[in-house]
Amino acid sequence: MNVWTASLISVIIVSLISFIGLLTIPFKEARLKKIILFLVSFSTGALLGDAFIHLLPEIIEETGFTLQVSLSLLGGVLIFFILEKFVHWRHCHIPTSKHHPHPLVFMNLVGDALHNFIDGMIIAGSYLINFKIGLATTIAVIFHEIPQEIGDFGIFLHAGLTKMKALAYNFISALTAVVGAIIVLAIGNNSATFIQFLIPLTAGGFIYIAASDLIPELHKETDIKKSAMQLLGILLGVVVMISLLFLE
Repeated sequence: MNVWTASLISVIIVSLISFIGLLTIPFKEARLKKIILFLVSFSTGALLGDAFIHLLPEIIEETGFTLQVSLSLLGGVLIFFILEKFVHWRHCHIPTSKHHPHPLVFMNLVGDALHNFIDGMIIAGSYLINFKIGLATTIAVIFHEIPQEIGDFGIFLHAGLTKMKALAYNFISALTAVVGAIIVLAIGNNSATFIQFLIPLTAGGFIYIAASDLIPELHKETDIKKSAMQLLGILLGVVVMISLLFLE
């Protein structure tokens, strides 16, 4: 499959996940919380698995564990730190309530748009390396986007938006992934150095999201059985990433 075609199909699929909020409407809050927390566990494993099993081994095999790789990896961590610190946006996956307030709609919209823009860059950059890396990264992003989009949908509804407006805002912010992908495809095809920088940057971002945002959310649940299910979810996410190694 052509790199442009694979990348654009992937980011469009990721963008369409913004409509998943509709599926959560019939669920009661307690049931929804359980579903989301398991998805967060699964996405944690998928993000870490993609970073350590696909992205980093690929770039290290190609260039070695150079200073550039190390700095790019750290850069990915810092970029997402800056997004959270200065855009006042948090990657929160727990439904909004009076005990768990969320940022204002505008700030959440801006932060989400920036994040999706980076997701688009990440997906396209991965496909520029090879199809297997691109597919693994797309799957990791998808599993991460599902609980995120459910959370964003809840934020907009809590802020007083109608369901249609909430879906529209979610979809508009999701479309920035397409823009990010197009930019990388236009530049990346002519610059191997750009890709060598983007891949460890992506790994650093995935590690930051999993370790700084998702795992702390999971630690809020201390019940032994539920914690065991979280561990199972993380392991399943890693197993999915391992299974992709067997793709031709």
